[in-house]
Amino acid sequence: MLLSMTGYGGVSLHENGVTVFVEIKTVNNRYLKVSQRISESYGILESRIENLIRETLRRGSVNIFVRISLEKTGADFSINKEVLKQYINQIREAEEELGINTMSQPGQLAGQAVLLPGVTQESVASEDRAESVWPFVERAVVAAIKKLDGMRLAEGESMAVDLIENCRLLMKCIQEVETFAPEVVEQYRLRLTERVERIMTESQLTLDPADLIREAALFADKSDISEEIVRFKSHLKQFDDTIKKDNSQEGCGRKLDFLTQELFRETNTIGSKANDAKITNRVVEMKTIIERIREMVQNVE
Repeated sequence: MLLSMTGYGGVSLHENGVTVFVEIKTVNNRYLKVSQRISESYGILESRIENLIRETLRRGSVNIFVRISLEKTGADFSINKEVLKQYINQIREAEEELGINTMSQPGQLAGQAVLLPGVTQESVASEDRAESVWPFVERAVVAAIKKLDGMRLAEGESMAVDLIENCRLLMKCIQEVETFAPEVVEQYRLRLTERVERIMTESQLTLDPADLIREAALFADKSDISEEIVRFKSHLKQFDDTIKKDNSQEGCGRKLDFLTQELFRETNTIGSKANDAKITNRVVEMKTIIERIREMVQNVE
């Protein structure tokens, strides 16, 4: 079971006059990176929210947005009396200078001035208030993470199917390469014998058969890819086994990435050592498959 590093989870909860909206988006990253945006005055909760994220996620770039809204009452606002006084004084001075009086009723001027910028202020959320809403915020964040995990798991299962199929194709290719390998030395021996015999005939010379055998043996040694094939199959089996086991408790992305690099390295070596068109064609096909695998593995947690 694989987990993708890409996912989304969104939750909105409302209870006892408190509304909490949580949105989590994740994309792939070699390490775990958490970025938060939370309603002003509730920044004290950021470390707790990040701890909840780190309890579940191991890799990826995580962007989490948390909006906390409380139903407002008179206790949530305050009037800046000094600012209000300055407004009233300036208005009265302007009235006297212009010879007008727009506010005839007592308190009417203050009632209008209270709507001016900076007079009415929303009370800043206190630490006690943040503490009081934390259990509700925690529940919303955990619910969003659960939805995120559901999406990551579904995408991981889809990737696992595709990766297993690509492993099957790689195994088919390497088995064909293993079949072609003995033919390479034999074909080289036949070509070498034919060319040498033609040259010897044209030049009326003779050649010790041992020289031909020695040259063929040297070529066989340089073009031997049996060790690379064994290692390739071993890496491929480890890769396939890793995909199929339960990886929910421990991420396997780094291991799969390492095995992918090893598969590519062995493929390169096979291509450079095996001097044969059929093997070269299989090597090109294997590299294409491994590149597809590499792209998918980059998104596995």
